Amino acid sequence: MFRTRIALFVGVTFAATILTAQTAVHPQQPSLATPFLEPPVQAAPQSLSKQTSTYEDWTTIDVAKSGLPLDSTGSVPLSKADVQGCTRELHRLTWRLNDPIDLYVIRPRGQQKLPVVLFLYDYTVDATTTFPQDRWCDVATRNGFAVAGFASALSLERIRPPRPLKEWFVSELQEALASSTHDVQMVLNYMETRGDLDVQHVGLVGQGSGGAVAILAAAADPRIRALDLMDPWGDWPDWLKGSKQIPDEEREAYLKPEFLERVSGLDPIVYLPQLKGKAIRIQQVLSNPVTPNAARDKIAKAAPAPDEVTSYPNIAAEAKALGSNGIVKWMGEQLGSGNTVEAKSTH
Repeated sequence: MFRTRIALFVGVTFAATILTAQTAVHPQQPSLATPFLEPPVQAAPQSLSKQTSTYEDWTTIDVAKSGLPLDSTGSVPLSKADVQGCTRELHRLTWRLNDPIDLYVIRPRGQQKLPVVLFLYDYTVDATTTFPQDRWCDVATRNGFAVAGFASALSLERIRPPRPLKEWFVSELQEALASSTHDVQMVLNYMETRGDLDVQHVGLVGQGSGGAVAILAAAADPRIRALDLMDPWGDWPDWLKGSKQIPDEEREAYLKPEFLERVSGLDPIVYLPQLKGKAIRIQQVLSNPVTPNAARDKIAKAAPAPDEVTSYPNIAAEAKALGSNGIVKWMGEQLGSGNTVEAKSTH
């Protein structure tokens, strides 16, 4: 119950900060069998997925070293709709057994080779009700880029049998971080095959757990040029010790040396200093109970430059400072897209 309350706090406040809340539109998604891929023939490693028999090395952020079948990405179109001058597509991508990625792509019609902004929400946010909203077309058109998004590993949308429901993002933190980081790179590989997107100019907007993944993915992939990070997780020893996201009865297991060792190579504060040359903005809400003060301070100190970090006392102050288009406008400017089209919002 406590975890649910935190999830609602994070998801609702972040959505309110980005854009004015709108009524969600649920697309009619056809029921399709998930296409399966044959796993490579290899000895079972320590990081063999519990959910599938697909080999994947969770000790590396580089998808080229992960063992995933880079040349065997299955893609099935699920839906396509024209909305307010945009095309909204839903594609099912598969590179693991029993763990498909449902990717939303929203782009203005009549424009080619647009830069891409990939939104990586916290694992608690439901992508199936977030990205089908019509407001994303206004975002894409007004700022001159394509919008993309998918749910992270170990989110409720992607937990399927035989994985027990008691497993969640933090209990399987190594897998969740590494798999989601690999997913970002595989999604960009798919986008390159489309031919209508500029995948050499990619921006990531990461919130919470999605912010941690965004940092890891940007360190692994040079195609990612800009990051806007909202309360990103990191500094695992302090975060796991003090985060209110973790039920007290589970915390002891996550503070054991073997657990901390597994995630030590996937700590965003290790990779943040390596991101010099990329446009970075880190926004921290001091009243957010998910990230403890000690971890928040270390994340801020790990930023390549001090002026890349902005702190707000609460979510209301952040929303006021950013305005209705503050997040996406900044990202468009970093990618060189600018406000290429004056959108007439119907909302």
